[in-house]
Amino acid sequence: MDIPLVLHGASGVSETIVKRGAKAGAQWKGATGVPDSDIQKAITLGISKINIATDLRLAFTCGVREYLLEHREVFKPDDYLIAGRDSVKEVVIGKMRLFSSSGKA
Repeated sequence: MDIPLVLHGASGVSETIVKRGAKAGAQWKGATGVPDSDIQKAITLGISKINIATDLRLAFTCGVREYLLEHREVFKPDDYLIAGRDSVKEVVIGKMRLFSSSGKA
């Protein structure tokens, strides 16, 4: 039987993103995640889908917070949501490399 295996709750919660968030006013004390080496091991053992929603939410929030700190006059979501999206994009690119999934879509 060929059944895809899914790893839920596999966000890495990188120290870099936690520090970025703190610098922008976030308070994510004690935030931790799954080490990259464990994710790579899981892939070798057959995991084919990896859920990383927390990593994406943290990245989005950092992007928005950082933008708003630098552009205090901004109030239109159109202006700051792009910064959140761009921050998520950076994380997705890194995760695709980690998962060896680049170019496989």
